[in-house]
Amino acid sequence: MENQEGNLIKDTCKSLGLTYRELGEKIGYGESIIKTSASKNQISKQLQKAIELYNETIELKHEIQSTKELKNLLNTFLSK
Repeated sequence: MENQEGNLIKDTCKSLGLTYRELGEKIGYGESIIKTSASKNQISKQLQKAIELYNETIELKHEIQSTKELKNLLNTFLSK
């Protein structure tokens, strides 16, 4: 499956500061599959979904962290 909008693997690695090996480890794929898919910009549906879910997980973790920070700020403010 070709990604017409850009290279999902390269874009993901760049935005998260990951190597192909690190991305592969995080989503359960080998480095060689990641490299080959990135160089050909041909990503299987399964690999695409794994990367999308990983990106979503990272976004949700950031949202949770922001919520925790807001909660702590509110608790500090209300306890005064």
